[in-house]
Amino acid sequence: MKKLYIAGPEVFLPNGRDQMAQKAALVRQHGFEPLCPGDLDIPAQKTKKAFGLAISKVNEGMMNDADGIIANLTPFRGEWADVGTVFELGYMCALGKMVAAYSNVADDHYQRLLRYYGNQITEGADGYKRGPDGLSLEDFEMADNLMLDGGVERRHGIVATHAAASDALYTDLTAFEACLIHLASLPGLRDAGMRPDELDASNDD
Repeated sequence: MKKLYIAGPEVFLPNGRDQMAQKAALVRQHGFEPLCPGDLDIPAQKTKKAFGLAISKVNEGMMNDADGIIANLTPFRGEWADVGTVFELGYMCALGKMVAAYSNVADDHYQRLLRYYGNQITEGADGYKRGPDGLSLEDFEMADNLMLDGGVERRHGIVATHAAASDALYTDLTAFEACLIHLASLPGLRDAGMRPDELDASNDD
């Protein structure tokens, strides 16, 4: 049974444990074994930093043991994905494991940046769209930064999006289950011994 690391900002929710338990149950229904941050007890440490480092070490160990990841890229504390989740997705891409991601916000990255800048966007002679601070915007019809969507899709994964209700932004599992269905349909890329560069080359069309 392949193991899936379940990444996302759910750990910060007041009912984070319950939410992860629901996701874990759904993972098992689709034939995978879930590995969830927070499942392992971490011994007390002498300092706050030491405790944080211990959590980081445990999570990396779980990812090393996993066959793949589903990353929740739903915007968190802003118009973009949780930074810890982004790191974990990149880590798994680099290891050449199965990857999938989702967002419970249907607006793409560019639409959210427009909202961030209050629609105060100008287009210069160079063709770049810029905010009032002069910084250019990505406009590629992707769920998030192009490196996230690109990294997932080159490895035969999907970035599923769903317009969840505002009160279910981090609890709606529609797009999460779409990722499970997709990964269950893959022919076992990691077991076939394919390297990350081979995955990239096989999906360039």
